[in-house]
Amino acid sequence: MNDVIELENITKDYGNGKGVFNVSFSVKEGEVFGYLGPNGAGKSTTIRQLMGFIRPQKGECRICGKDCFLEASEIKKDVGYLAGELSFIEDMTGKKFIEFIAKMKGVTDFGRTKELLDRFELNPKGKIKRMSKGMKQKVGLVCAFMGNPKVVILDEPTSGLDPLMQNRFVELILEEKKKGTTILMSSHIFEEIEKTCDRTAIIRAGRIVAVEDIKSLSEKRNKVYKITLPNAKIAEKFEKESGMIVKERIGNCIQCIVKDKVADTLKTIAEYQPVDLEIKTQSLEEIFMHFYGEEEDG
Repeated sequence: MNDVIELENITKDYGNGKGVFNVSFSVKEGEVFGYLGPNGAGKSTTIRQLMGFIRPQKGECRICGKDCFLEASEIKKDVGYLAGELSFIEDMTGKKFIEFIAKMKGVTDFGRTKELLDRFELNPKGKIKRMSKGMKQKVGLVCAFMGNPKVVILDEPTSGLDPLMQNRFVELILEEKKKGTTILMSSHIFEEIEKTCDRTAIIRAGRIVAVEDIKSLSEKRNKVYKITLPNAKIAEKFEKESGMIVKERIGNCIQCIVKDKVADTLKTIAEYQPVDLEIKTQSLEEIFMHFYGEEEDG
């Protein structure tokens, strides 16, 4: 498959460690690609360069082979975009704003627009300045996907949406994936990326620290066993002798990270006569945390 979105060593340095530095990754045709990192890591700065709003100080970015800064007006005709910080003409109604964007994009068939409005249960007739954050986000999503663009770039797309609408959004992305739409989606919500994306780039402090395949990451997840033993003395003995990786011991309760086969693990635990056992699969968030570091948790 061809690379539709390409970034090669793009750098935008705002000073004091802010910006993005030598960012490189590519998104293939028909791929849903996540861009994952905490707030302030550089996701929006990267996306603004892809949309031609700012020019890289170094490096190149292209969409469908076109330079994102020099050919921005051509690119925007084929790309659906949702900004991380939405800005509207507040005195317009949602309906008038959607029509305004449709005219700019040359969209004449409003069947898709109606379908999106129904999906997100949005009545766009009220003035935008009176809309809640969630309603404004829905207007932005409708504008991004109407006209059936081949490429969609989304910056924190579910910000302000309630859990039901977040699920509707996930369903929309999965449908678009089946259609072959190429999607780049920035997020700090791990579950959203896990459910929808094929691969994800992980950014920390403006630098790409990994590009990972979601399926292989999911397969790498360990299990966490919470074992309740008859008393603290046996728990201490378990920690010293079992050979298992103990994450935490409090009194007679032990949490272990398990990489071995289930049968072998249960056989070892049974030797210590447990009174209770809980098993939890490690989340992708827990796997990713070692990329971030404590100072990045904002």
